Amino acid sequence: MKTVSAVELDAVDRKMLRLLQEDGRMTNTDLARRVALSESACLRRLRALETAGVIRRYAAVINERAVGLPISVFVTVTLSSQSEAALSAFEQAVAAVPEVMECYLMTGGADYLLRLVVRDVDDLERLHAKALTRLPGVHRVSSSVAMRPVVKRGALPV
Repeated sequence: MKTVSAVELDAVDRKMLRLLQEDGRMTNTDLARRVALSESACLRRLRALETAGVIRRYAAVINERAVGLPISVFVTVTLSSQSEAALSAFEQAVAAVPEVMECYLMTGGADYLLRLVVRDVDDLERLHAKALTRLPGVHRVSSSVAMRPVVKRGALPV
């Protein structure tokens, strides 16, 4: 993932971002009206936010349960080696596992923290045996099944 430096945002930029996080399909006309700008000025600001990497992409938020993936599993992975080559090989391979929704390089006891989505315990067992333990350099895998989300935000507090 490309690293982006923090961008100076004024109150209008922040309001635009809050509104777009609520409704990414909002038209430029509606956005301009809500932030009290002309349509052309609003579009210029929007394009500048996209170019600066503040807005990476637009996407639909899918209900995981509705598509048959109701279980979130948090997995810690410890590698046999923390060399740059070992980290790179693992990261490339884990990115190809479709059930991995998020993967973070960590400090502390484990090297990586992953969030997976699965259909059921059998699906988790299959994923563990056929994918996770076969990733390059994996020494130890530990999983915790989430019972239910308590806080799950899609919008940043801008």
